[in-house]
Amino acid sequence: MSKLPLLAFVLAAFAAVAFTSPRGPEYAQDPVNPSIWYDLTHVAPSSTSYECDDAEQVCTRIQPNSNSDMVEEGLFVKYGDLPIANP
Repeated sequence: MSKLPLLAFVLAAFAAVAFTSPRGPEYAQDPVNPSIWYDLTHVAPSSTSYECDDAEQVCTRIQPNSNSDMVEEGLFVKYGDLPIANP
């Protein structure tokens, strides 16, 4: 009985890791210069990087291409330096 809290903690940690899917590729097109694409795969949205504002537009895509599938909906707003995708 005394090890029950430890068992619950281990199971919760396992579930958190097991059921969290890794982020896939994610790219956004520069709103000012459409020839520039940013690789956001390893960048978390924040007030110092970028965000997807509420708007019915495509914010991020799975490839640096205007015809690729959408990852997240919204208006792409860039706040800081972001890694540029190399085509």
